[in-house]
Parts: sequence; structure tokens; C-alpha cells
Amino acid sequence: MSTIPLPSLEHLSTAVILLDEQSRFAYLNPAAEHLFGLSNTNLIGHPLQYAFMHTDQLFATIQSALSSNASHIEHELTLITHGIGNKLHLSCTATPLQLGPYSLLLEFHTMDRPLKMAREEQMLDQTQANRLLLRNLAHEIKNPLGGIRGAAQLLEQELEKPALREYTQVVIQEADRLRSLMEKLLTPQHVPHFSALNIHEVLERVRSVVLAELPEGLQIQRDYDLSLPELHGDKEQLIQVVLNIVRNAAQAMQGKGHILMRTRITRQVTLMKKLHRLAVMVQIIDNGPGIPTHLRDKIFYPLVSGRADGHGLGLTLAQDFVSQHQGSIEFDSEPGRTCFTVMLPLNYSGKQP
Repeated sequence: MSTIPLPSLEHLSTAVILLDEQSRFAYLNPAAEHLFGLSNTNLIGHPLQYAFMHTDQLFATIQSALSSNASHIEHELTLITHGIGNKLHLSCTATPLQLGPYSLLLEFHTMDRPLKMAREEQMLDQTQANRLLLRNLAHEIKNPLGGIRGAAQLLEQELEKPALREYTQVVIQEADRLRSLMEKLLTPQHVPHFSALNIHEVLERVRSVVLAELPEGLQIQRDYDLSLPELHGDKEQLIQVVLNIVRNAAQAMQGKGHILMRTRITRQVTLMKKLHRLAVMVQIIDNGPGIPTHLRDKIFYPLVSGRADGHGLGLTLAQDFVSQHQGSIEFDSEPGRTCFTVMLPLNYSGKQP
């Protein structure tokens, strides 16, 4: 049963799973392995529940096909893979077979392509609006700060009581803090410097930094595809992207929880309205409380934060940096699981056509 039943299935871009008479895995084509992040060899002979959670909807589709002895289509199917935890929104066609040990063929198509293109267009418009807002805001605030700081220094020199200098120091320190914040707002205007890099070096740098900041109670695990080729990117920008996401997750969990950093290769993916043969997928998954519902539609907006002490710039900068790499950043969140997915094309050199 481990032999390939239909060689033509190997070359399909459609994800195909064949089941035996007991609705156990009999075969997955490479597209299905890629879509679900599962291995054909490890699943043969196992039931569907071995790979997927919440299979009631899938079993209902299978039962409808078997009882009618005809193809049945479920247009809105949600599957979550065990272990990896990928949540997929799919359409599924179940077709009964009479082909040796294979009794059912399942075809899966992702449902999010039109939605993904719409989100990318929205992200482009939003990123451009954010850049303009941040740049104008930074310049409007940064210019007076120098005058405020200078005036505080002059005032400090004129004060006779040393105790009063404590107040001028507060003014000076706060002016410096705001100036640093303005520098962050202006950072996206800097031209990125692209070079060949290993994405795992980026992730390991972030992992070391965050674990040094929060040494107790936080676990950061890795699930790396070490066969990934190098990509072209600005290493410092990508470090900042991942660092902002991981820090947000750690802070949301108050420094106590589990974060998983995963890398995979994806094929035939459309990013920024351009089809790329290969792209690197980086996922940051935490088991925290999730993003509040009222923030999910504006989580990438500047100055929007779920924390009272947050400035709401981390994800705005992350989105901007990712867009400069012609990639995408998305998230899926519910209580107990938040997943940020960053997609970066392998063949983008940073040079504009």
C-alpha cells in the first residue's frame, strides 16, 4: 500500500488524499503533504484523527459521499493539524473509488486565495498610509524636542538648588525618550540593505535576545526546516520583524508560556500580486490569551496596542519591513493560540524592476 497508486497524482497542484475502506490514510500526494505539513510515510494506515483535530465536518462529508455513492463537495471546511496546529479553511470534494485498496478520494482546495489577494491590497494601502502618517508625525514631534531639551539644560544651569535639577532631568530624559521613539517612527524610511542570509540565524538571534530578557517561565521551541536555502533580505530588519512579534507574544503571556518558531518552504505562492515559485514561511505561534477581538482589524495600525504601556509601533514596523521584502504578514488568533505567519519570496533581491 506504500507504493504510489496513481503516478499522475504526484504532479498535481491539488492536494489529494486516498483512504482505505476503514477511512484510514492510504496515500497523500506531495501537494497534500505540503498543504497540511504532514508526511505520507508516517500516516499510512492511521485514521484521520491521527492527523487532524475536529474531524466531524470531514467525516460528514465522507459519509455523504459514501452513502450516495457520488462525489460530495463541502465548500467551507476547517481542519486543524495535530502537533503543528495549522488551521486551514478549505473546500473538500469526496469521491468514492473502487480502485484496489482505495475506497475514497479527497481533494482539497484552499479557500483563501481571493481573500488573500484582497488582504494584500489592503496591506499595501495601509502600509503606505502608515508610512506617511508616521513620517509626518515624527517630523512634527521631533523638531520641537531639541528645543525643549536645550531649554531644560539651560534652566538646569541657572537653578541654585541642586534638588530642583531632578525635575529638569525628568524633562531631559523624557525628551530623549520621545526622540528615540521618533527615530523608530522614521526607521521605515531608511533604505534596506539586502544580502544573502540564513533565516534561522535571524530566528536564533531573536530567541537568544528574548530568553535573556525573560529567562524564567518562557519556553521558545524550534521547528526548523534546515534544508531551506538562503534568501536575500535585510538581516537587521528581519530580526526586528521577528523580535517585535516574539516580544509581543511574550508580553501578552506575561513572560510565562510557550512560543514555537517554525520554518517551512512554500511553493507557487502569490505575494504582492506576483507569483513566486518558492517562498520561505516563518510562523511564530504562542499559547497566550490571543489578540482581543476589538483589536484584530487594526492590529497593524500605528499607535494601536493591547497594553497600557505599549506604543503600538512594533507590528506597524514589522508590516512595513516585510512589505519592503515583497512579502506578507498575517495572523490567526483565538484564546490559547495565536499564529503570526511571515512569507518571504526566495527570488527577491531587493532591486526594484
